[in-house]
Amino acid sequence: MRYVIAISGPVAVGKSALAGELERRFGAYRISTRTLLIDAGTKNERSELIEAGKRLDVQTGGTWVRDGVVDHLGVHGEKEIVLVDSVRTADQVKHLRETFGEKFVHMHVTAPYEVIKQRYEDRGSVADTGMEYDQVRADSTESGVWLLGRIADRVVENWRCEPSSLLARAVVGLGLFPSVAEPLVDVIISGQYGSEGKGHVCAHIAKGYGVMVRVGGPNAGHQVAFPPYNYRQLPSGTQSNDRAKILIAAGSTIHPERILKEIKECGLTPDRLVIDEQAMVIEDWDREFEGQDGGLGAIGSTKQGAGAALARKILNRSDNPMLGPKVRLAKNQTDLAPYVKPVQRELENAYANGTRIMIEGTQGTGLSLHHGHYPHVTARETTASGCLADAGVAPTRVRRIVMVVRRYPIRVGGASGPMGIVIDFDKIADRSGIPAAELKEKEIGSVSGNPRRVAEFDWEQLRRSAVMNGATDIALSFSDYISVENRQARRFEQLTDETRAFVADVERVANAPVSLISTRFERFGVIDRRNWR
Repeated sequence: MRYVIAISGPVAVGKSALAGELERRFGAYRISTRTLLIDAGTKNERSELIEAGKRLDVQTGGTWVRDGVVDHLGVHGEKEIVLVDSVRTADQVKHLRETFGEKFVHMHVTAPYEVIKQRYEDRGSVADTGMEYDQVRADSTESGVWLLGRIADRVVENWRCEPSSLLARAVVGLGLFPSVAEPLVDVIISGQYGSEGKGHVCAHIAKGYGVMVRVGGPNAGHQVAFPPYNYRQLPSGTQSNDRAKILIAAGSTIHPERILKEIKECGLTPDRLVIDEQAMVIEDWDREFEGQDGGLGAIGSTKQGAGAALARKILNRSDNPMLGPKVRLAKNQTDLAPYVKPVQRELENAYANGTRIMIEGTQGTGLSLHHGHYPHVTARETTASGCLADAGVAPTRVRRIVMVVRRYPIRVGGASGPMGIVIDFDKIADRSGIPAAELKEKEIGSVSGNPRRVAEFDWEQLRRSAVMNGATDIALSFSDYISVENRQARRFEQLTDETRAFVADVERVANAPVSLISTRFERFGVIDRRNWR
């Protein structure tokens, strides 16, 4: 048990608002003194309950609330946060404090007299009780409640604020909301044009995280070797770590049919998956718009509607849409309703509990809307800072930024933009010893289905991307494209001399260690050199 929180305050002050927020935000287990009285045989009528409480206060010296809470927990088991709603005498508070010690917190809710009186009248309490507010306040026990703020651990004024604001002030210092920005977040991003193998890397390290976050949209597929899957909406470690919480960030774009397919195939439940209320829904119109002749296909777009959806999210903020249909967010998609909640709340819970978080980026730094070769770019910011913004994570929460690069960068086929010195897969086959047919069969876009273009490694791109992303670590993928012999390596020293020399050059140019090296597309196909877990 972490806390036993007892709430006090006058009738109509808004105690229920605070109690409701404690339940909603922190899953507090609520024990009502009304319930304790009813369980003891009192009729569920206001006058009967008031009189019963007064009798028990006299007979027990106020211990009946403490005893009822202890008995209740004995039946229902220990809870993380127990909420006693509400206490009405100093003796009730005293006995709870004596029993629960440092775990006990007394919160007193107050407001100006005229404000409380108006609330009492506005909610129709006069008709319910048959008493004016001054009559209620004149009761000996109720008049004493006004004085409980003198012995409370914290007093919060419920005036000119919403329940969430009341809660924010009430729990200050309890550690329920994270205060210190402990670095718990690792960001996995691509340093080139995408298809570097982020999915393979993310699946390998997934076991180290309690929360995994995906940003981006279904226009980027992330392949995983075990169990074999092509993730386009969910994090690539979803099945590799079946205990982690799965979050789809507010900055994401979602295609309902696709994400529901992945949810079903991965066996996710609403307890495990949370889709942010403000994630953007891709409509059929978005796909049709991007797929029209002379459209985005001219720059190599996968035409999955993600860009058009983001454009509509920006332009269609008024009542009259400027582009296509009105915006639908995840909270408006009925078949996603069981999974839709605020992702920010889940992240804050993870911070408070010290839970490690992995954010899986989308596409590659070279496709950044702002920093790539415009117009041959994607529709969003793909750097680490862009991924953090999409997820709603502060930079001070970041622990590691892992930048994935492949030995030979690729872009989707067609006029997809510049990429340095373009070569072909026959040349890579000659250098690596991998059959050209195998390379050409493998190097097909996981979403577009088109053959990929390939180029020599660009050292300036590596340097620039490492600086732009603030890379703390490099993950090198497709090391078998240096030599097919690397597929047999299980340790760093078993890699070929050429490969180890290449790794050393990458570390010098990027000014970051190569902590992960992919040798083959298999479950255990990554050499792990991390000094962090």
